[in-house]
Parts: sequence; structure tokens; C-alpha cells
Amino acid sequence: MIMEDFSGIAPDLPGFGATPAPQEVLGAEAYADIVSGLLDSFERPPVLVGHSFGGRVAVCLAAKHPGRVGPLLLTGVPLVRSQTARNPAIGYRIVRRLNRIGVISDERLEEERRRRGSADYRAATGVMRDILVKVVNESYESQLSALSGPVRLIWGEDDREVPVSVAETARSLIRDASLEVLPGVGHFVTAQAPDALRRAIEDALE
Repeated sequence: MIMEDFSGIAPDLPGFGATPAPQEVLGAEAYADIVSGLLDSFERPPVLVGHSFGGRVAVCLAAKHPGRVGPLLLTGVPLVRSQTARNPAIGYRIVRRLNRIGVISDERLEEERRRRGSADYRAATGVMRDILVKVVNESYESQLSALSGPVRLIWGEDDREVPVSVAETARSLIRDASLEVLPGVGHFVTAQAPDALRRAIEDALE
């Protein structure tokens, strides 16, 4: 276990795990505001560990509360949007247009969305799907530039969801950052390389 023998908190963000979904569409900054009260639980600035969606929130939290947050460890976080982001495929745009004019049903459009969307998108419903769409379109250059503490980026070399190039770009924006690339590891560092993440936490606590 990554957290075994460590004193820490692993919260379920609203809409994840056992915590009910929020009533409105929130971005990462709003999520950071929600969990910021947990910082009062620590006697000293805690090490923040964030993967994927949680990493977005951790970056916003650290940028907004620099004196209350310790080292930051991030894995597989979509921190910056690709400058070569593509428009939706022409086939999907046609289906969407036909839906708008009433030729194709909402059910057919939903089927197309699920076929083309990410696993997280396919699994999400209601407000959580809208939240995922919102955060996918966010980018965190200003927050990364505002980070004052040390940041360690721990990335899977084979991460196809958030390529290493994203981590490299993020590192160039952060004042004090290092990047460790793990060979043979994909997006889920937490499951595929827990020992590497645990070592990083131990280093950060020293």
C-alpha cells in the first residue's frame, strides 16, 4: 500500500467514491476551494499527491495556498492543453448537427458520444459528465508558474492519456520541478508503480 505507515488523508472528491456529486458544474479551482478546509487538519504543510483529476485540484490548491502546502507529487495530470488539440471527428460533428435539427435522436447522439469518449466520460452521467467536459478544457499555466514549493512529476513512459510531453512542458513552467519517467509504466502509476510513488513520498517527507 502506498500510504501504509503514513499519516494522511485521502478524500473522496465530490462526485467520486462515496461523496455525492455537486449540484452545479465545477472546475478544478472550485474543487480546490472545497477541500482547502482539510489543510487545517495538519500541524505542518502536508505533502500533496495528485493523480489525473486529483492532480488538477492539487495544483490549484497549492497555487492558492502556498504557505500551507508542502511538496507536490503529481502523476498523469493533464496540466496543459496540447496546442495541437484536434476538433471532433467529422463523423461526430455530422451526427451532432443532425441531432440539433431533429434528424437523429438524443439516444443516437449519446451512443456516438460513448463510442468516441474516454473511459471516464463513458462512465460519467449527469453533472459529472459536464464537470469532466469543463476540466478537460482547462489549462493550468498560471497556477504552475505560481507554485513556490518543490514539485516532483512522476510519469509513466507509456502513458497514452497524458503523454510525457505534457509533464515536460509543465516542468518548464514550474520554478522548482523535477521529472521522473518510469519505463514500462502507463497512465496509472498508482497501480503500476506504487513503490516508485511511495519512495517519492518518503523523500518529500524527509
